[in-house]
Amino acid sequence: MHLTHLECPRCGQRHPADKLQNLCECGSPLLARYDLAAVAATVTPEQFGLRPADLWRYRELLPVADPRFVTTLGEGWTPLLRAPAYGQEIGIPDLIVKDEGLTPTGSFKARGAAVGVSRARELGVERIAMPTNGNAGAAWATYAARAGMGATIAMPLSAPTICRRECVAAGADLRLVDGLISDAGRWVAGLVAESGGRVFDAGTLREPYRLEGKKTMGYEIVEQLGWQVPDVIIYPTGGGVGLIGIHKALHELRELGWVEDRLPRLVAVQSTGCAPIVRAFAAGEPRATPWADAHTLAFGITVPAPLGDELILAALRESAGTAIAVEDAEILADLRDFAAREGLLLCPEGAACLTAARHLRAGGWIRPGERVVVLNTGAGLKYPETVDVSGVPTV
Repeated sequence: MHLTHLECPRCGQRHPADKLQNLCECGSPLLARYDLAAVAATVTPEQFGLRPADLWRYRELLPVADPRFVTTLGEGWTPLLRAPAYGQEIGIPDLIVKDEGLTPTGSFKARGAAVGVSRARELGVERIAMPTNGNAGAAWATYAARAGMGATIAMPLSAPTICRRECVAAGADLRLVDGLISDAGRWVAGLVAESGGRVFDAGTLREPYRLEGKKTMGYEIVEQLGWQVPDVIIYPTGGGVGLIGIHKALHELRELGWVEDRLPRLVAVQSTGCAPIVRAFAAGEPRATPWADAHTLAFGITVPAPLGDELILAALRESAGTAIAVEDAEILADLRDFAAREGLLLCPEGAACLTAARHLRAGGWIRPGERVVVLNTGAGLKYPETVDVSGVPTV
């Protein structure tokens, strides 16, 4: 392992990586740092292709020192699927979807859970707790069970039912909260405070290693494109860990010398019913203010006050990217249109990225001939209500 320390991106303070850490004293999430020169001396890009097709192929750039603590269900190495029919329709012939719905728990959250649980296990954690909009809780409950670790999961009552069932099936202590993920977060904070150190807070960006699992999406996109970067990467943004992680991965790859200096422009997609990042980006603000009365059918991006707002906004601006909010009605229309043309049922959050791509191409922000990668962050089958079958005739 080449992990050297944890670093605060806000105040610059260094923290040791060999003990449990949550936020920096200044309130910022911490980022894992590696000896990249040592990594470059140890492995070459060509060697990854000889390893198993999962995210642990990038082990030199991940934080788990002892392989005995690796907790895995085969997560990672999801396909890049070209979408020529839909892409041609919206003016982006080189449109590619990375389908995270094929991960073990049906969403990209399995990446963060695999690495986060593995590192927590290595550092002696016996029980984790976290708030969730659904998929993250299902993933962390599943991987905690795999690791022999306890899990307390708090989610809004309105979260997808399947995620509730996944948590129960994995033996987690599930608590339902009448409110939003922010309300679930306050309940978890109280539980952690009362536990006297017996429960570790694994909420979004409150520990540094979920991000390390998510960043492997960035590594995979580049490797799957023959160690080339696309022009644009479009990501549905709630807590924003995936977008921050992809941005981190791209910068690590550039520092390693494995990609050229030009990096993709990143796009954060939100719903018009919950768009704190879009509002802050448009106003040129370094921080987002909480969004009142948050609601959208793309439940995974219903995060009114993301903890990683500074990091999300910095990633967008450093990459010359942008942020865009889309309507729920358009999300559903694009979800169905894409499925009919390409044969892939996306999750609502993934479909929101298609809507964003369509608008950005129509407005000229995405230029002719550019290669665009859209992240479908979960399996469409987990959201059956997005497809109305009430009018289907009986014969």
